[in-house]
Amino acid sequence: MIGRAVEFLLVEDDPDDVWVTQQTLNEAKITNNLHVASDGEQALAFLRREGAYSEAPRPDMILLDLNLPKRDGRELLGDLDKDEKLRDIPVVVLTTSQAEEDILRARDLNCHSYISKPVRLDHLLMLIQSLDDFWVTIVRLPSEGE
Repeated sequence: MIGRAVEFLLVEDDPDDVWVTQQTLNEAKITNNLHVASDGEQALAFLRREGAYSEAPRPDMILLDLNLPKRDGRELLGDLDKDEKLRDIPVVVLTTSQAEEDILRARDLNCHSYISKPVRLDHLLMLIQSLDDFWVTIVRLPSEGE
């Protein structure tokens, strides 16, 4: 992964949260390509390279909100868990939900990390840097096709 940009797929319907994530990734000095899907259906099309997303890159990490229109994050986690080609992409749930049932269900569906959205920008910056350090720099996952 060294020497190339990190491919993030942010699945988020709130434009303000998208903007904050973009700014935070830029401030974290992580060379990245941030792709955004505003709902679970669009995210699934991106991940499966369907339609307009036929040339979409395979994300190194998915940042997923649970509360989405059309197909919510819980359903998307279920789809990813069942798909052998997609299940090994690290998924970080980044949501306002602190419900114990959401946390347990996300873990059951192969979510790698569950994080309640921080309110402060400096906390989000620390979070993004930690995610990059761990999931992108330290952890080694098989490349697509291996």
